[in-house]
Amino acid sequence: MASTVNERPGYGQLLRTPGAWTFLLPGFLARQPFAMLTIGILLLVNDTTGSYGTAGTVSATAGVAMALFAPQGGKLADRFGQAAVLIPGVIVHAAAISLLTVLALSDAPLWALLVAAVPAGASTPQIGPMVRARWAAKLDGSPLMSTAAAFESVTDEFTFVIGPVLATALCTGVHPAAGLVAEAVLTLAGGLLFASQRRTQPQASRGAAGGAAGERVSALSVPGVRVLAVVMLGIGTVFGGMQVSMTAFTKEMGEPGLNGLMYGAFAAGNMIAGIACGVIAWKLSPQRRLLLAFPLLVLATTPLWAAHHMVLLGALGMLVGLCIAPSLITGYTLVEKLVPASARTEAFTWLTGAVGLGQAAGATVGGRLIDAHDASAGFLVPLGGTAVALLVLLAMRKALTPRSESVVAARGVGHREPVSVD
Repeated sequence: MASTVNERPGYGQLLRTPGAWTFLLPGFLARQPFAMLTIGILLLVNDTTGSYGTAGTVSATAGVAMALFAPQGGKLADRFGQAAVLIPGVIVHAAAISLLTVLALSDAPLWALLVAAVPAGASTPQIGPMVRARWAAKLDGSPLMSTAAAFESVTDEFTFVIGPVLATALCTGVHPAAGLVAEAVLTLAGGLLFASQRRTQPQASRGAAGGAAGERVSALSVPGVRVLAVVMLGIGTVFGGMQVSMTAFTKEMGEPGLNGLMYGAFAAGNMIAGIACGVIAWKLSPQRRLLLAFPLLVLATTPLWAAHHMVLLGALGMLVGLCIAPSLITGYTLVEKLVPASARTEAFTWLTGAVGLGQAAGATVGGRLIDAHDASAGFLVPLGGTAVALLVLLAMRKALTPRSESVVAARGVGHREPVSVD
């Protein structure tokens, strides 16, 4: 239902939630490395091998491992508690990144880099989904939940502003390995600090018998979550394709130091739109918003390959960024309505992992196209990835109907048992 501005709780009220800042600040620090990992690997391996294709392949391997293992970590966090999963995870991640960095600087063969990239990606902590789960535990049943969803999406957007720009600046201005080193340090320090805030973590639901029937099913069994995962894959190809293509473009133009600025313009557009989406009192349902926003993203990626000037590409990149945020935010808003509370962290990690997987695929395909042609060819990846995702979204759009609507209908005819709804 539509709401008015006066009825909608604001960011100020949300941030005054008791105990919120105890997990928000360490969570913000710990989630930055998520956006630094693939670009850090890409820049380091490209520097040591001279091949965008090789760098994209290693980066993609880490992204695939992250996408496949993240939901399993979400399941474990739901069952045993976030700290029990996070503490050993960040230690393993820091060790894996250290190994990958040493191998890359030692001119190790490709197979060794690929092997090291698997644990580096698989152990990446999923802080964003864990923060969302903490909000949900604190605000269960509160109208502030929708505000928290928007706030977290804006924070994710800001992560994609800061993380890649920081990694790029360190790799190009300090040392090719500096981006990955910073990623490992931030992961370890931020992750341990976040894990120490045990009072705000959701209660663990150990054992399959601890809830009502059906409560322990996988979030991926919900059709709408699968559709949203495909949408996030498409969005991920934009991130990956833009990263590798802008890196190659600025090198071709003889200005590699401007890569951070160019990608920053893209990411800034992303964040600006994210903030706007969080303060608007939407009258359209989330399903309709997604069906309107995602085609606009496809259109925005269309002219990228034809841009041959820094200023023009920067402007087009910002436009693409402005079109990403509405789809991302709406996707995360929808997934909260589609799955039960006991699978909440897992559902968020499927979406976050899908973005990472799409990012890795975009970097790999974009790198191959750049090696075979030029930087402009890499910009075809965001267009192709989002176009395919749009076809799936349009074909499966009915799966995005929230569970709450089905529950209301079921209660009306009285032929199904009531179930809890987020």
